[in-house]
Amino acid sequence: MFKHELGKRAKDKVTGFAGILMARCQFLTGCNRYSIQPTELKDGKPIDSIYFDEAQIEIVDDGILPKEVQSEKKGACSPDPIK
Repeated sequence: MFKHELGKRAKDKVTGFAGILMARCQFLTGCNRYSIQPTELKDGKPIDSIYFDEAQIEIVDDGILPKEVQSEKKGACSPDPIK
């Protein structure tokens, strides 16, 4: 079970790294991790997202609603889904 919703603006309590919660994963060991994607650019390019443990995540605000960035088609993230 995940504690945080995707799309929320969050920061890592340890480093201060901040952005939008874009992905989450659960390990066999029970550890939940979240990917934070910064909203800033560096040299005109997006900064890489980084995964953090669930306990390190602090929600800052509502961020963006998932429906604002979702495609109408399922699997839009991968143009050539593996069959």
